[in-house]
Amino acid sequence: MNPTHKKMYELFQSEKNEKFHFRLKAGNGEIILQSQGYQDKSACLNGIASVTTNGGDESNFEKKEAANGKFYFVLKAVNGQIIGQSQQYQAESGRDNGIASVGKNCGGDTKDLTA
Repeated sequence: MNPTHKKMYELFQSEKNEKFHFRLKAGNGEIILQSQGYQDKSACLNGIASVTTNGGDESNFEKKEAANGKFYFVLKAVNGQIIGQSQQYQAESGRDNGIASVGKNCGGDTKDLTA
């Protein structure tokens, strides 16, 4: 693992709509999952906790194909609510590797970029 990178969540606030978001980064610094916007920071932190709880169970992922033919996934909580979404991948194997990466990296620390 590159010593300048470690698996982690980054919590940030959108300049456009002032909502809070998080992204999960793998040890190589690549973003593997990003959240939707939350009205407040505490709800965003709950979203991070939900990834930690649900990200290790492959049955919580829904594999999808975009209209452009690329592949992506969403992570859902037990109640069916979407917690986060991946980037788009050229191949199904890339998407499946992304799901495995969330499972391996979902226990990372949180870096608050709003502080």
